[in-house]
Amino acid sequence: MMESRIKRLATTLMDATTDKDPLVQEQIYNALCYLGESEPEEILNACDEYLRQHDKLAYPHRVIILKAMETVVKDNIGLLEKSTAKVVIFLASNEMTKSKEVIRDWQQAASNVLVAVGQRFINKVMEEVLTKFQPGILPHYFVMQTFANLSVSNVFGMVPFLNSILGTMLPMLGMAKQDHMKSVFCYALQHFSESIQEYLANLDKAPDPTVRKDTFSNEIFSAYEVLFNSWLQHREAKLRLAVVEALGPMSYLMPSEKLEEQLPKLIPGILALYKKHTEAFYISKSLCQILEASVNIGSRSLDVQLDPLLGTLHPQICAPADPSVPLTVKNHTEVLRCFTVLACSFPDRVLAFLLPKLESSNERTRVGTLLIMRQIINSAPSQMEIKKPFILSSMKLPLQDSNNKVKRAVVQVISAMAHHGYLEQPGGEAMLEFLVRQCALPSEPPKKQLPDADDLASDSVQSISINTLFLLSTTVDRMNNVLWPYLLEFVTPIQFTNALTPLCKSLMYLATKKQEEGENASLIRYDLNANLPSPYALTTRLLVVSSQPYSGECRGAAALRLLGVLHYSVHPALDQLWSKKVPLLVEHVEENTESSLSQKEWEEKLLLFLQETLVAVSDNTWICHFVTEMCRQLNSYNGFVLEKNFLYKCIGTTLGACAIKDLVQKQLQELLETARYHEEAEREGLASCFGICAINHLEETLAKLEDFVRSDVFKKSVGLFSIFKDRSDNEVEKIKSTLILCYGYVAVYAPKELVLSRIEADILKNIFQYFNTKVLGIKVETKDLTLKLCLIRSICMISQAIYNGVKCGDFIFSRKAELVAQMVEFIKAEPLEAMRTPVRQRAMITCTYLVILEPHLSDPDRTELMDTCLAGVLALPPLEPGKEREESGGDALPKEMLYGDTISALKDLLKSLLQRNLTPHGLQDMFAHLGPWIKSNKEHERQRAVEVSAALLDFYLSKLNVSTVIPFYNLGVLIALFSPRCSDSLASVRQHAVDCVYCLLYIQLCYEGFARDHRDEMVEGLKALKKGLEEPDFTVLFHTCNNIAMVIGKRVPPDQLMSLLLAMFEGLADPDKNCSRAATVMINSLLKERGGVLQEKVPDIMSIIHSKLEEVDEEHIRKAAQQTVYILASQHKSVVVSSLLGSALPFDSHTCAMWRSLATEPALTSQILEQLLEKVNRDVPYKESKCFLLGSGAERIATPLPLAATCALYEIMSAPESGAAVLGLYPPLFVTLLLRVSCTVGVQLPKNLQSRERRSSSHGLAPRSLHPCSRAVETLKVMLARGGSEEVARAVGNAGGWDLMASPERHHDGVAALAGAMARHAGPRLPLIVKNLIPTLSSVFDSQRITTTAFLAELLNSNVVNDLMLLETVMDNMTGRQKDACTLVRMLALRGLGNIASGSPEKVRKHGAKLLASMVNGMDDKDDPHNLVALEAMSSLSKLLDHVEERDIQSMLLHIAIRIRPFFDSEQPDLRQSSIVLFGNLSRFSEGNCEVFFEQILNGLVTLLLHLQDPKPEVVRACKFALRMCGPNMGCEGLCDMFLNHLREERSLHYGEFMNNVCKHLMQSYPEMLNRLILTNLFYFKSNWVDIRAAAPMFIGFLVLHVDEEHCQQVDLDQLISALNLLLKDPVPAVRVKVAETLGRLVRIL
Repeated sequence: MMESRIKRLATTLMDATTDKDPLVQEQIYNALCYLGESEPEEILNACDEYLRQHDKLAYPHRVIILKAMETVVKDNIGLLEKSTAKVVIFLASNEMTKSKEVIRDWQQAASNVLVAVGQRFINKVMEEVLTKFQPGILPHYFVMQTFANLSVSNVFGMVPFLNSILGTMLPMLGMAKQDHMKSVFCYALQHFSESIQEYLANLDKAPDPTVRKDTFSNEIFSAYEVLFNSWLQHREAKLRLAVVEALGPMSYLMPSEKLEEQLPKLIPGILALYKKHTEAFYISKSLCQILEASVNIGSRSLDVQLDPLLGTLHPQICAPADPSVPLTVKNHTEVLRCFTVLACSFPDRVLAFLLPKLESSNERTRVGTLLIMRQIINSAPSQMEIKKPFILSSMKLPLQDSNNKVKRAVVQVISAMAHHGYLEQPGGEAMLEFLVRQCALPSEPPKKQLPDADDLASDSVQSISINTLFLLSTTVDRMNNVLWPYLLEFVTPIQFTNALTPLCKSLMYLATKKQEEGENASLIRYDLNANLPSPYALTTRLLVVSSQPYSGECRGAAALRLLGVLHYSVHPALDQLWSKKVPLLVEHVEENTESSLSQKEWEEKLLLFLQETLVAVSDNTWICHFVTEMCRQLNSYNGFVLEKNFLYKCIGTTLGACAIKDLVQKQLQELLETARYHEEAEREGLASCFGICAINHLEETLAKLEDFVRSDVFKKSVGLFSIFKDRSDNEVEKIKSTLILCYGYVAVYAPKELVLSRIEADILKNIFQYFNTKVLGIKVETKDLTLKLCLIRSICMISQAIYNGVKCGDFIFSRKAELVAQMVEFIKAEPLEAMRTPVRQRAMITCTYLVILEPHLSDPDRTELMDTCLAGVLALPPLEPGKEREESGGDALPKEMLYGDTISALKDLLKSLLQRNLTPHGLQDMFAHLGPWIKSNKEHERQRAVEVSAALLDFYLSKLNVSTVIPFYNLGVLIALFSPRCSDSLASVRQHAVDCVYCLLYIQLCYEGFARDHRDEMVEGLKALKKGLEEPDFTVLFHTCNNIAMVIGKRVPPDQLMSLLLAMFEGLADPDKNCSRAATVMINSLLKERGGVLQEKVPDIMSIIHSKLEEVDEEHIRKAAQQTVYILASQHKSVVVSSLLGSALPFDSHTCAMWRSLATEPALTSQILEQLLEKVNRDVPYKESKCFLLGSGAERIATPLPLAATCALYEIMSAPESGAAVLGLYPPLFVTLLLRVSCTVGVQLPKNLQSRERRSSSHGLAPRSLHPCSRAVETLKVMLARGGSEEVARAVGNAGGWDLMASPERHHDGVAALAGAMARHAGPRLPLIVKNLIPTLSSVFDSQRITTTAFLAELLNSNVVNDLMLLETVMDNMTGRQKDACTLVRMLALRGLGNIASGSPEKVRKHGAKLLASMVNGMDDKDDPHNLVALEAMSSLSKLLDHVEERDIQSMLLHIAIRIRPFFDSEQPDLRQSSIVLFGNLSRFSEGNCEVFFEQILNGLVTLLLHLQDPKPEVVRACKFALRMCGPNMGCEGLCDMFLNHLREERSLHYGEFMNNVCKHLMQSYPEMLNRLILTNLFYFKSNWVDIRAAAPMFIGFLVLHVDEEHCQQVDLDQLISALNLLLKDPVPAVRVKVAETLGRLVRIL
């Protein structure tokens, strides 16, 4: 019986194989395999029977069954009975050969079954398949393929059959006419040959160790003859490739003499195929196997074939392999293997063929040949040993190749040579030099290569060369003596600069290794290596390149490390110093980055290191050689500006340490004669060299500079240049510029006690002699920019030298005024339309140092200097990024920097001038010059002037030292100059203006006698105000300016106030409107304390104010008007209110501003608010008008007076000052406005106001909507905010309550949000509010009853009603609403009663019976078509259950459970959710009725578990809760734990895994429930929800998986299988997948 059910189950699944969905087919296959795991024999027999009985079943469906059979066989091969194996073999054999045509998927699947069975029952399989393999009859295609696959999968089992198979097969080869048959014979022969080879290779494990190659040789050769002589010539390419693939493995098994005999035909035949096939891999693989077989037999005829072989294989390597096509890469590998085989046998001939190819003009030929050479060097080392010199000499030409691909290949060859000892031979050095040259290639930014670009980027050659050099140095021990010290020869030549980093790293590694071997002292043997660079050359080179430590892949650290290792070779005395200092220098480089390293500081460290080195050596002869080498290397660095500059500094340092004066002068002369004066960096370098040298040799340096000008060399230069008129002036000027600069550097560096006396007598005299040229005795000033800049810099350096040297005694600089005048002339000469040179900046810096020196400048000179500099800088046009970029060719950043540096120079100069007269008068004088610029109508001039002013005032304050209290007489004027600028249109001006006011007030405090470090709280507040000035927001500016004015008003002394006001009034005419407005604000702020009363007719004044506000919309006028309205209202409030209420609606912005001005004083505001409330309540809120359209209801139209009063209330309460008044009237305001909202929901504006609102909004006059409900809501919000209930308004807003309140459908939800927020944040306000609200419960307006019920219902949600003793009152009123005619009121009343559970849970027990009765009545409400009241009753009951007496609930328990059960599957998600949550809550009261309620749990269990797949997340959460609650009542601890752990609210659920475990527990605890659970699931097979339809069969599947055998009988299998069968036709594939899975599991209960 069980067997027939398994068969039925399998049959059901196999019937479903016709399903078109791939996932369903996959699941059917899995289900069959699952059945097979349980009962492999039965399933295999069932499959066999099914396929035999369903002969007409289409092959795609047969394939699924055959694949399942293959899997079952593979997984259970050890368990199969021989009889079953026979059945399977017979079926698979028939399936495979049933169709004479080849149907690949079907027959392949059948063949795979045979191969799987053949793993154990090879004899049975062969017995069956051999019946289909009869002599003289061509076999089925898949018979041969099965033989072939069996031979691979079961070598030892199959090889004994191969002799007879080959014997039968050979005659058939001639019978095969179709290509696919020929191909499969080739496939079989290939695999037979490979199988035989494997058998022979493992004879020790083989069942028959007597098997020999000869056993098969003759048959293989016979097959070979057919394949080679006949089929290889076929026109079909696929067949030819199949033949070739077979010939390779067959060649190993052919008789030796036959193979030898065939080679003259075989090899040409194979080679010929290269021309016919684009895909060469299979040909090359076979050819390699044939060549190996030939070599193995010691073939003599291979010699004859060598030339065609080489000629054909060589182009295969020359054609580049495409990495995206794997077979081309594999082909390369096979061809290289062929070359290895040939090179091992014929080394001379292979080399004779290859080496001439290196001279080919074709790049691919050269690259390919080099690749083969690398292969041969690596794979045939013994044969190549004696060929090394020959190979090395043939590499000369490739070393000169410029093609990057060739270079790359050469590098790879060099790497191979290094490993095999080639580079130790003569000629190896050339290879190494080539490698270093490639390391020195320039690193170019990566360019986007075209897809067909053959040439590789040179940086890839460079990177592979660098890697190769390092690997050779560190991993190939035999290379150590080759590379050391030879690589040192490449350190000093400039052309190898780019290779320095890898060179230094390699040398460092090699030197360290040598030291470890004990060769420290003789590290560099100059006696054995004449070409090596000297210690001086190495030290100079490595030190200079270290000056740019991050260039060339961070060559600085590498060079320094190498220098440290070479210390003994440089000089024995340096051991201790360099061992300590070099690591510190390296560490400094590595701790920094290119951006963080200070270049100046780094160079100083290196020069100090050089100084210490020279001191440590203390050998004049050594130092002479060293400095001579440095000078010799200078020209090498002509293209390396920064390095050359540093080398000059090194020369200066070394000359300074040289004690031989003649040598110093000789070298200085040589430097002057050979310098490249036209290069700026060279001029700088030479000058710094002279300056550093002057530290120890001042006399010699100055003498040499003077001598040079008088020398023949200088005169010859001038004379020579004069021949070429174009360039003579220019070149001479450059020489003069350099000499002038040299003097400047000498002045800075030389000892101050020696240089001061020489400045005017020698240095300045010579400088001006070079600068001024005389023509016919008249002094002519040069126009050369370089000369001008050098002069300015030199004078600046001289001034600094004097300033720093005054400690040596007083120094009167007699030429100071002359030099300042010269600088002024330079600044004046600069064009005002643009800044193109740094002349202004450099001249002002120079003046900054000059004005500090004695004597003082005269007043005219000082004025001239200031005016020239201010005009020369402040008047410059603004920097326009786009335009500047065009002018300077995209280099705008230096121009920006130049502007910034020039402004800084101006500030420093003015500070320097102010320092000389640090008094109020000096300050006044400074701002007399700056004032016009500060008030300029050009933004860029104001911006610069105020920025400079801020810097000057800050400087003045920092330097101020008041000894006696004196008046700061010009404070008012200066504050009036800057304070309106706090509102300037430019943000930067605003910021700097605050800084100016801040400094001025502190200067005043200092003059009043306060210490300079005293901090005034009010003045400090100005700093905080700066933030408000960043953005040009008028309200922020207004507020900030007002605050600034308050600070000024508090801190300006009385005697300065009038001057401040008078000056401020002048600011009203400021061309910048912002500043004019700021002046007004500040004046008003200062005048607020004075006030005044106006005695005029109120209505007239009100209209005049309104008209003025319309005419001019200026901030100061608005402020003044608001002040006036307030004064009038304090005297005539009723008239003012009536006048303003008479204004047209919607109120324009001016009327609104006037209303807001009434909020200033609390007592007045309270009286006005009471008047407005009375006007809101007096009139009806709306009038109903019949619509003229037929069938339309009445339209509600708002009445105008309450609307206007509501708008007025909003405007007054929106003013912050109204807070106190609103607090006093909180309850009446709140109730009136809440009911106003209630009465205006859905109410329309009168027609005249609708059109006016549209018109005014189109003119931009109405910033706020006039809609009655929106106005009421906004007014209520602002009332709460002003009444101290901001938290209430915010909480309602966050909950979306305000929008809900204005919605007719959700108004009650908005009111509930308001009530909740009031309860939380404004509890003490509620008693009076509730008292005023309760009478409206009997209102004739539904809207008012709904609003009040919603508000009171939500109050019950909070304990505050209990605390305020309002609970009974509110609860009774809610109970009274249960009979209300309005459904919404009844629902809200129930909600309120339910809310008591959360608001006052301790009171629920007292009123439990009454509350439960209300809920049950609600569930039975007859006038409830949409179940709204029932839904609310269920939700509320769930909340109450926690707190009622058990006796109260138990009497109703069953009634409620049965009443809510239908809602579990309701179409409405909220009903599903509420009923399920309630069910969960009810389970807690089941103890008294345990069995009765347990029955209810079982009734609902399947529903709850399936609804865990509900499409609505809230229903899923409800199910999780209900199951957690029901768990303890189910009497199964494991199930209870699962529900508690896996169904936690926040935890995600893996449904399948969870259900598997649930079913396990269910079947362990309640196995008798199986049938009932299954039947309940069957009901859900028709569910509308896909996920639940899919979950139901899965549920059944898991139940079946875990049930014990003795309880299986209760299931009606026929009904179940029928239902599953029906569901297997479901339109959704996911459902069908689950059904198939379950069908597989039913094997458990059969």
